[in-house]
Amino acid sequence: MTDQISRRFFIATTGVLAMPLVVGCGDTEMRSDGRDLPDFAQPRENLHGMLRMQASLAEEDVPWSFDGTIYGVIGETEPQPLVRFQGCEVYWVRPLGDGTYELTGHTVSFFYDIETGKPLDSWVNPYTGKRNTVESAVQGGGAGYGFNYSEAGVRPTRFLEKMPDKPLQLRWRAARDTIWMHAETAYPPGLPQPRRQSQTMFAQIDDFLDQSLLNLPATFSSTVFGPWLGWMDMAGQPGHLIWHAAGAKIVSVAELPAEFKDRLEREHPERMTANPFAETEKESDFQ
Repeated sequence: MTDQISRRFFIATTGVLAMPLVVGCGDTEMRSDGRDLPDFAQPRENLHGMLRMQASLAEEDVPWSFDGTIYGVIGETEPQPLVRFQGCEVYWVRPLGDGTYELTGHTVSFFYDIETGKPLDSWVNPYTGKRNTVESAVQGGGAGYGFNYSEAGVRPTRFLEKMPDKPLQLRWRAARDTIWMHAETAYPPGLPQPRRQSQTMFAQIDDFLDQSLLNLPATFSSTVFGPWLGWMDMAGQPGHLIWHAAGAKIVSVAELPAEFKDRLEREHPERMTANPFAETEKESDFQ
């Protein structure tokens, strides 16, 4: 793999969550029902809060289940729904010392017909009229191919020297019994454009304030702007894709929808854990 990395998400735009490289600015006045929340002006509070929301401060598999819709946009025309997708992402966080962590993970997404919801082997491109073979979105990597999380920001481990430090401050909000975190994605250099992801993760305030919970029950919603998928055969054509997804952290991959889980076990059994020490696949590729 060269420094000119191809697209692998997500979510980033295949898995949507896709190990986000998060930047932002903090909102510090956070109170809800008279309860004091952490001082999110502090990068460490952002770091630990984010890791507990997205994954876990314990070394363990953290799976998510999600689904969504991909829209095509050309010029000033109305965004057109093209395909639906369903996916699973599994994270693993390990401490590196000095308050730094590495997150590794896998994402597998399958694509479905926009009307019937049936799995797609092929797809008729409404822009070209051609029938294209549909390829599943599979991404992830082992130790050394993950993402470095620290108070200086979140960056691909292999791009630490090429992406500047930026104190990790996120946008947090709270209302009633819910706290949520807004985050933007900062992509490494060399990826085809456009590239933009905005995601929001939600948790219960009572859970968030319980520091003994290293792995918070959480949900998310995400919107991603990205180039055409390779299998859509739209290279050089104007326009781009918009992905919208939502999902929830689950206790184990056993909780995945049965049909999706059976297919995942058949086609990508090695992607059902993100334990970097169990990895045999060492390649990570952004398409």
